Amino acid sequence: MKRLITCLFLVGCCLGLAVMAHAKSVTIKIGHGVPETASLHKGFVKFKEIVEAKSNGEMKVQIFPNQQLGGDRELIEALQLNNVSITAVSANNIAPFVPQFFVFDLFYLFGDAETAYKVLDAEVGKKLLSYLEPAGIKGLGQMENGFRNLTNSKRAVAKPEDLTGIKIRVAENPVQIAAWKSLGANPTPMAWGEIFTALQQRTLDGQETSLELIVSNRFYEAQKFLTVSEHLYMPFTLIASLDFYEALSPAHRAIIDDASAEVVAYQRAEAQKVAKSALETIAKSGVQVTVLTAEQKKAFRVKMAETYPLVRDRAGAICDELIKAAGQ
Repeated sequence: MKRLITCLFLVGCCLGLAVMAHAKSVTIKIGHGVPETASLHKGFVKFKEIVEAKSNGEMKVQIFPNQQLGGDRELIEALQLNNVSITAVSANNIAPFVPQFFVFDLFYLFGDAETAYKVLDAEVGKKLLSYLEPAGIKGLGQMENGFRNLTNSKRAVAKPEDLTGIKIRVAENPVQIAAWKSLGANPTPMAWGEIFTALQQRTLDGQETSLELIVSNRFYEAQKFLTVSEHLYMPFTLIASLDFYEALSPAHRAIIDDASAEVVAYQRAEAQKVAKSALETIAKSGVQVTVLTAEQKKAFRVKMAETYPLVRDRAGAICDELIKAAGQ
């Protein structure tokens, strides 16, 4: 009997150790919507390296790029259901879920990337991320999506009047729709994955996104004109499922937090390099490039200012706080 009890005790200890070892193991499922050549994907590869190394293999990272798990909206919804652990989506696509993120629809809010980084990494930026939590989302930081610029197949655009009648793809976002209408354009909501085909088939005249994504998604191959308008700064917001994040041990949460901060800085630097290279690629392809002067940008800013009250109504007080922090 003593031997039996001893054997059962040992078996129980072994099972207990096995359960504890299993409990330590964490699988992190990351999905995003851009190609593997993009700096965002490279940032997540770096994230995987850091997390797996710092956790001594207790945390395993799986990356599903290029919309394998859906576009931004699907990824946000999957995050809320804890079907995806971490993603990074264009900040404007969070606005339908968390209205404070309509603040990124303030055209010409940031004069340059350095100002954007300084503001978004400061307390006001952290406050903005805190609004995600009631929606079941944990904000981890703001990665680089860059300034958005306009391409089209109709004509060179150097002043607001040049946009009259141009059918331009926008996100399903009432503020962006109103802003482009204020310039005389015909804004058309469309899913991200449908843009290239629509540009090829001329069911769309143009689109607006970062230089990097214009190249990585080959939009320039179906366009004749690029306007370096830098009309909107739009980060990739790095987010996690709140359920996933809160279920982690304090040590594992610290690893996620530290890796996120490191990767944000790494990916921003990579994105800056890629943006410079992307502009060169677009110009060499034969696309006509128009770089707006400060005076030309002012003409667009004045028109788009008509949407500022709409942004404030939707984003709330955080809107004025960010405007002040940005020096506008």
